[in-house]
Amino acid sequence: MTEYGRGQGSEPWHPEDPLYGDGGWEGQQAHTGQQAHTGQQAAYGGQQHYPQQPQQQHYDEWGHGQQDAYGQQHYQQQGQAQQYPHQYDQQQYPGHQQQPQQSYDNNGWATGTHQHAQYPNHPDPYGQQAAAYGGEQADYYGTPDAYPPPEPPSRRQAEPEPPQTDWDPGPDQGEHAFFAGGDDDDDSDDDSGDGRGERRSRGGKPKKRRSGCACLVVSLVFAGGVAGVGYFGYQFYQDRFGSAPDFAGDGTGETVTVEIPKGALGNEIGQRLKQAGVVKSVDAFVAAQSQNPDGKSIQAGAYLLHKEMSAESAVEMMLDPKSQNNVLVKPGERNVTVYKAIDEQLDLSAGTTKKFAEKDFKSLGLPSWANDNSDIKDPLEGFLYPGTYPAAKGMKPETVLKDMVSRATSKYKSLDLEAKAKALKLDSPLQVITVASLVQAEGKTDDDYRKMAEVVYNRLDRANPETYGLLQFDSTFNYLKGESNINISEDEINSNQDPYNTYTQKGLPPGPIGNPGDGALKGTLNPTDQGWYYFVAVDGVSKTEFAKTHADFQKLKDKFNESSGN
Repeated sequence: MTEYGRGQGSEPWHPEDPLYGDGGWEGQQAHTGQQAHTGQQAAYGGQQHYPQQPQQQHYDEWGHGQQDAYGQQHYQQQGQAQQYPHQYDQQQYPGHQQQPQQSYDNNGWATGTHQHAQYPNHPDPYGQQAAAYGGEQADYYGTPDAYPPPEPPSRRQAEPEPPQTDWDPGPDQGEHAFFAGGDDDDDSDDDSGDGRGERRSRGGKPKKRRSGCACLVVSLVFAGGVAGVGYFGYQFYQDRFGSAPDFAGDGTGETVTVEIPKGALGNEIGQRLKQAGVVKSVDAFVAAQSQNPDGKSIQAGAYLLHKEMSAESAVEMMLDPKSQNNVLVKPGERNVTVYKAIDEQLDLSAGTTKKFAEKDFKSLGLPSWANDNSDIKDPLEGFLYPGTYPAAKGMKPETVLKDMVSRATSKYKSLDLEAKAKALKLDSPLQVITVASLVQAEGKTDDDYRKMAEVVYNRLDRANPETYGLLQFDSTFNYLKGESNINISEDEINSNQDPYNTYTQKGLPPGPIGNPGDGALKGTLNPTDQGWYYFVAVDGVSKTEFAKTHADFQKLKDKFNESSGN
């Protein structure tokens, strides 16, 4: 069954159908020389009939044989004849004479010619149709600019490739619209709407439009890729074989303070210097430090340096003590001395740091067991751990003190002083630090520290037969006096009842008398066990001798008096 009626076998689409071109080759065009459809189109009168055409259509190579034209096809709907009020005009075909149309009676047989009524201008049911039935259609193949007529499949050939040239013709010399920025105007012309004029690909999809922007994008991507490869290649070469970037000379007149933390190695020092604008690259500083014989001796602290210095100049300046903006806490040094050094380094008025320590010591991060005695003269004594600390102009004393306390707290925690205090029969971790401060003040060497610690522990035993619980250390009396005097009269010592005077008060002083270092702490935690009760610095400076009995002590004392001229 076909769209135009019922008949025997399959019927081809009518050539005048607007979608006739999409039905395959058989619906495109008849073989050259073949007669066009000579059948007569039935008028739409009563029942619609299509008589069999008198001529057969031949189709060249396809071998379909003889096919019936639009034969006698009879449309009926619901038992009633379908009525059409108008008739189609005669359809003209190029190259053929118009044949007179035959009229048909109600039985479908010809009765002679009669006049046809004009078909009304209804909307084209097939879309964009160029001309209505009854009007003349344009010949799409007979003009110079028309598309070439289709060929049977066996004769089709691939379109020839355009000749390749090595020159750019330009837009006015036939350059393709892809490169000229056009949109392939030939493909975008408005078609006539009959379905045959619109060019389509074999898949039935319209050709894609292209723009010169695509060429620009591809070029930019390619250029970016080349630039990226070149950049990373250069960086790889510089990292492997090139010298590190570096400034020249001793830098600008602008100065900057750089803080170097404890334990920092060359790479970390270089990073801090680069961030401060002192050196240009980390690698340059590391190389300069390794080339300097004293480069590895750079210590933690604050350094006053120039901006944009060569790496070599930066290393030399950091080795110069004049460039170091630091406060150095020495082992055994008292807090009063540290406070004064901070004031001077920060360019503060005298006593500023001490006042802050007395007022705000609780804000500096002391451990909970610190300051456990109301007679303690300085709550921070023993917690300003020996070392080098950054202290440059513009900094606050709080910052410097907090750094010192933090280091001391961390150190004491690592030694587990709470457990060690119990093992040494001391009341608190603070007493361990107090013993260490005494050992630090009286001893000179690591061996001295261990023997000195034993002397303290033996004398703390109130049942000992030598001192009966009295320490009798000159260092504690000097602490309360704020002095460092080795020539103290017995009358002066015995008349003073201060809690820190160990000549008149049994046991340990209320708190530390200085800031012990690593050696004194180790000796305190690991004392000897040889029965030492006495010691005397026989030369008054660095040579200390120990005794187990009071008689031996008197001999050492006489030796000291002799060496000192007393």
